Amino acid sequence: MTLLLGGLLSQVVVAQSKQAFEVYSQQIPGTDVSFKMVPIKGGSFQLGSPDNEKGRNKDEGPAKKVEISDFWMGATEVTFDEYDIYADAEKDKTPTPDGMTRPSPPYIDLTLGMGKAGGFPANSMSQYGALMYCQWLYIKTGVFYRLPTAAEWEYACRAGAATAYPFGADAGQLKEYAWFKDNSDNKYHKVAQLKPNAWGLYDMLGNVEEWTLDQYDENGVANASAKDPWTQPTAKTPRLLKGGSFQDEAPLLRSAARLKSDPVWNRRDPQIPKSSWWNADAPFVGFRIVRPVKQPTEAEANTFFEEMIAKYKGAR
Repeated sequence: MTLLLGGLLSQVVVAQSKQAFEVYSQQIPGTDVSFKMVPIKGGSFQLGSPDNEKGRNKDEGPAKKVEISDFWMGATEVTFDEYDIYADAEKDKTPTPDGMTRPSPPYIDLTLGMGKAGGFPANSMSQYGALMYCQWLYIKTGVFYRLPTAAEWEYACRAGAATAYPFGADAGQLKEYAWFKDNSDNKYHKVAQLKPNAWGLYDMLGNVEEWTLDQYDENGVANASAKDPWTQPTAKTPRLLKGGSFQDEAPLLRSAARLKSDPVWNRRDPQIPKSSWWNADAPFVGFRIVRPVKQPTEAEANTFFEEMIAKYKGAR
């Protein structure tokens, strides 16, 4: 299925692929909504955590040196303001990527009284919902955006640091950078209210957990390849999330910490089958996007989305 709208958008892809490697703002066409993308210069780092790191789990090791290619990453988590343009058909008339309707209405109020418009992080969507947003964003902008791999996410989070947290090993400083159990009042907060890491990324720790492209593997770090590692999905669950959330204690916000998705996050959805779009019991789950410097061709991008969606649905 061809996802781009003819030669005009293909020309946009070519123009965007020549973008200088610097901070930029991406406006969502037809709206006044934009988001900031931060360049992340590739390099080598130790993926995972050392044996003596406090709070370490088995799935974080053994730590190994890997190399990451250049990419841009969203300065913040994707907000409701951005996601709702896709989710609400009244806000955007672009055909949906797979010919389906927009995300089905969620079973419950996803905000749970925490806030929606005005900079709050989008939440409670499944990884499928996050992937479909990326595909829609590709159609809208002509730029290939996707979820980060777990390795890209950890590399960007660390921002050159080898310590448990991007700012060091002292969890006492966490309140300056992250919304978590000790300071969140059991709520997520507007993005970019606290300090960014050294590379200009906000809320990498806490606020909402963030989907990655990876299948969760309890030996994921041990099996990581040396160059741009990615544990490609083979089943719908479990998938891997990073960053910790507003509900979590400090050890779960370490750069190396990993979380596997759980079907229980959608236990209150009465639909049969349950929604592919939402997790009714996961207000602590969100996502941010990346843009690889090396952009795929139109055919490669189409194949990527088709395969990722098919794997999620269990078609292959």
